[in-house]
Amino acid sequence: MDLEQEELQAKAEARDEILLAALKLFAEKGYFNTALTEIAETSGVKNVNAVYQHFKNKQAIAKQLYDNIFDSLSVSIDDIRRRNQKSSEQLRGIVDLLFKLTDDAPDVMRFLLVLKLDEILPEEKPIHETPAVIKIQKIIHSGIKAGEIRNIDPWLINAYFFGIINNTLSLVLSGTLSKTADSYQAQAWLAAWNVIAKK
Repeated sequence: MDLEQEELQAKAEARDEILLAALKLFAEKGYFNTALTEIAETSGVKNVNAVYQHFKNKQAIAKQLYDNIFDSLSVSIDDIRRRNQKSSEQLRGIVDLLFKLTDDAPDVMRFLLVLKLDEILPEEKPIHETPAVIKIQKIIHSGIKAGEIRNIDPWLINAYFFGIINNTLSLVLSGTLSKTADSYQAQAWLAAWNVIAKK
């Protein structure tokens, strides 16, 4: 590996460490209670100036996290849609993913469910306009069309279904529910699906 490649790799690694540190701190302390000095210290870069070599400001870090997380979700939803035909199976796959993330990557889920992203990134498109959520809406539309899901406004379906799922996960993340997310997955799925399923 030549010197230029080594430098590029070192920069990419430092950038990733900054993002991981910021995600952890935002999830633990909140965005507004996290200082760039803490991000620098937690990530292991020399100082705040080293952070500025990669990101313009704290909001740029949050924006990159937002983009990374929603891009990854979108790719995962594509994969779930490819592997499952029925809307119920696709929604089940998404629920499985969210519960797994809550147990395996709680900071990612706190970023999604706890932080007020519209306050942190007011210029960013709202969550319901992200490709990931638009794909979920397509699943719901297909389920209504196929007669699997009740024929009411798809946004209401989304609110009813994910209201149960997201609130369950938020209770796990806050420690109100004391077991792992996996422990509540079956009953949360059943409750959420029963609200929207066409009887």
